[in-house]
Amino acid sequence: MTKQRFDDVPFLADVQAPYYHEGDVAVINTVHDKCLPSEFIGKYHIHILCNEGKMQFLMSDRVFTVYKGDFAVWTIDATVSEALYSPDFDADILLVSRNFLLENNPQSTWATKGYLYVKENPVFGLSQDEHCLLRSDFMRFKEQLARTNHIFRKEILGKLMQIFLYDLWDVYSTEINRHKSLNTNSANLFSRFLDLVRQKNSESREVAFYADMLCVSPKYLSEVVRKASGKPASYWINGYAIQEIIAMLKRHDLNVSEIAHRMNFYNQSHLSRFVKNMLGVSPTEYRANLENK
Repeated sequence: MTKQRFDDVPFLADVQAPYYHEGDVAVINTVHDKCLPSEFIGKYHIHILCNEGKMQFLMSDRVFTVYKGDFAVWTIDATVSEALYSPDFDADILLVSRNFLLENNPQSTWATKGYLYVKENPVFGLSQDEHCLLRSDFMRFKEQLARTNHIFRKEILGKLMQIFLYDLWDVYSTEINRHKSLNTNSANLFSRFLDLVRQKNSESREVAFYADMLCVSPKYLSEVVRKASGKPASYWINGYAIQEIIAMLKRHDLNVSEIAHRMNFYNQSHLSRFVKNMLGVSPTEYRANLENK
């Protein structure tokens, strides 16, 4: 692909600055912290609020341009490359770990809508009011992150994450509701599939189970889901299941064996393997990490 450049604006090549932040959530500024969003690709969900200058990047063989006042989202699994920045590029960046987003997702239906919309539209123009709204969310994160001795810091950060997502989905809502990526029949099947997964993920994690309920073949269902979302059906099935498991792991009145039974796993070991594969730690380790945060 021939690189496109902004009119009359020289570019800085994508570089690696020394700044790096460890943790579940962080708010940084490209100028103040001497960093660029592309340093965090594949490590965090990246939310970019452009204050000055311009940015360009390649995603899914498409070139996207971010201007002053625009908002961009790079999900942790997005394939972003060839990022270029104008010398005056100034942006606030909200970094969110995969697990933190899973733990604090307030609404499954809109989370799915938002993911599918951002996949096709990673850059969004904001009104002045919308820009101020999202920037105020960023600043609330920054203020709370500075309160390192607050005994409810983790809980407040989680609530701030939920508020930010609600604000973001509200900004996207008109376009999301209007967005059509499939023909009507396929879109309806995908929507019905997601509804069933939300309701039945504790019963089964097999594609064939949902295909049978929808009266289609597993192959056809898999094709429709992949076309709609770019992800296999198992991605959505396992994603909803792990959210249920995370919610149960936060409850001290349920042991791991009871969670395995409620989620219809063969045994506790089967659940442990699933959680380890999804979160990188066992259920016991995940609970210990929650208590130590």
